Amino acid sequence: MKSRNMNLREVYVWELPVRFYHWLNALCIVILCITGLIIANPPGIMSDKEAAFRFWFGDVRLIHFITAFIFLFNFVFRIYWGFVGNKYADWKNFIPLKKSQWKELLEVIKVDVFMVKNKPVGSIGHNTLAAVSYFALFLAFSLQCLTGFGLYAQMSKSFLPHLFSWVVPLLGGDMNVRLIHHILMWFFILFAIGHVYLVFYHDYIERRGVTSSMIGGWKFIEEDVAAAEEEKERSEAKAESV
Repeated sequence: MKSRNMNLREVYVWELPVRFYHWLNALCIVILCITGLIIANPPGIMSDKEAAFRFWFGDVRLIHFITAFIFLFNFVFRIYWGFVGNKYADWKNFIPLKKSQWKELLEVIKVDVFMVKNKPVGSIGHNTLAAVSYFALFLAFSLQCLTGFGLYAQMSKSFLPHLFSWVVPLLGGDMNVRLIHHILMWFFILFAIGHVYLVFYHDYIERRGVTSSMIGGWKFIEEDVAAAEEEKERSEAKAESV
């Protein structure tokens, strides 16, 4: 295959806190899905050990609850970083408020979804379609935390879970809340499959180091795209100073 000659520039995109959040969040989701599936449909495991060592289901629940606390605090931290992080982590990227964002969203749909265009969209951070998808994911995270801790509040004596005790009555009882919690788990599983596929797809098509950027933070951006971004920043800074 003929290699592509590209004039690239290294751009530091993902700060360490964003990368830490990403991998910790991924680990939490894996653990929560596995333990959640076991809790929803516990297998009948018998053991000839002492009774003190047979409390495996309690251990599964404990792991699920501890991981849920880590997931919640990690998510709250990401919301905070959306206000103090760099421009690629800014919360405004996830809500298409500008005409240029909507235009980019349509362009990405043409390239990634309908494949009627083969020229990648020159976004340095998240493209608008990805950003909107992550915003929907954040909303799902919020609902998952509400339903999970709402259910936990009924059996916990801790202060934090009881802050969510209003969730179960509001959503119509235990069965509804458990169903929502379970459906959201499958949403995360399907989202993760699509996310991994698109990461590797863009890594191959764009050759920007998308995969490695979430480890080291750096992307390899076309020189013209990086230069256009710098010019855009200067124009915005000049407009704000007037």
